[in-house]
Amino acid sequence: MSLYKLGKWICTILFYPLYRINVIGKENIPKKGPVIICSNHISNLDPPIVGITSSRNIYFMAKEELFKNPVIGGILKRVHAFPIKRGMRDRNALRQGLGVLKDNHALGLFPEGTRQKSGEIGKGLAGAGFFALRSNAYIVPCAIIGPYEKWRPLKVVYGEPIDMTTYRQEKASAQVVTDRIMEEIRQLHKIHQ
Repeated sequence: MSLYKLGKWICTILFYPLYRINVIGKENIPKKGPVIICSNHISNLDPPIVGITSSRNIYFMAKEELFKNPVIGGILKRVHAFPIKRGMRDRNALRQGLGVLKDNHALGLFPEGTRQKSGEIGKGLAGAGFFALRSNAYIVPCAIIGPYEKWRPLKVVYGEPIDMTTYRQEKASAQVVTDRIMEEIRQLHKIHQ
C-alpha cells in the first residue's frame, strides 16, 4: 500500500466521524483526464479533507517552507505534494503543476493562496486561472463549509465542471478566469450553507 493510500485511509477513519463530513456533488469530478479542483481555504486540514472526499488522487502544491523539514518534506513528497514559493512567480512549481495535468492527474488548488480563518471567501490569485488556461483540464469548484469543530457537520461541496472553452478561445487573462472560479465557489458556499 502506498503512503498516499495509507494516509487517505487513516484520514478517512479519523476525520469523517470527527467532523461528521457530508460530501455533496462528488459525481461532478470526472473519473478520467486532467482535473483541477479549486477550493476555498479555511484550515490547514483542507488538503486532507479534499483528498479524502474526492474520488481522484490529488496532487497539491504546498508552501516551500514545509519541505525544509526533512521528515515532513519526505512525507509530503510521497503523498503527491510539491513545493511552491509564495509571493513570487515560481516557474518550477508552475511546470510541475502543468506536468501533473499533462499526465491526466488531478491538481488541487486553493486559489486564495492563504487561509481565510473568518470563513469568508477571499479573492483568488491568478495561478488557478493560469493552470486552467494552459491545460485542457476540467475545472471543478469546491466549497468547504465549516467550522472545523468536533462533532459539528462539515460540508464539502463539489460543483459541476466550469466550461473554459470561451475563456481559452478568447485568450482571457488568468485573473479573469480565477475570478470566475471564485464566483462559482462563492455560489456553492451560499447555496449549501
